Amino acid sequence: MENINQAGWFGPTEIIIILVIVLLFFGGRKIPELMKGLGKGVKEFKDASKAEEVVNEDNSEENEKIETK
Repeated sequence: MENINQAGWFGPTEIIIILVIVLLFFGGRKIPELMKGLGKGVKEFKDASKAEEVVNEDNSEENEKIETK
């Protein structure tokens, strides 16, 4: 039963195997560039989601003002 509950989780062995495959596929010099690009992508996504939250807050405040008039 325990294997069924943990079907979607990666263990340390699987993570090591994936890292070795990535190292062999891309090479040692290319990995820092890939991680830098991944970090920039995550940062842009966070910035965009924060900007969307600000827009949503502004719209909800405007809707409240219109409803109270």
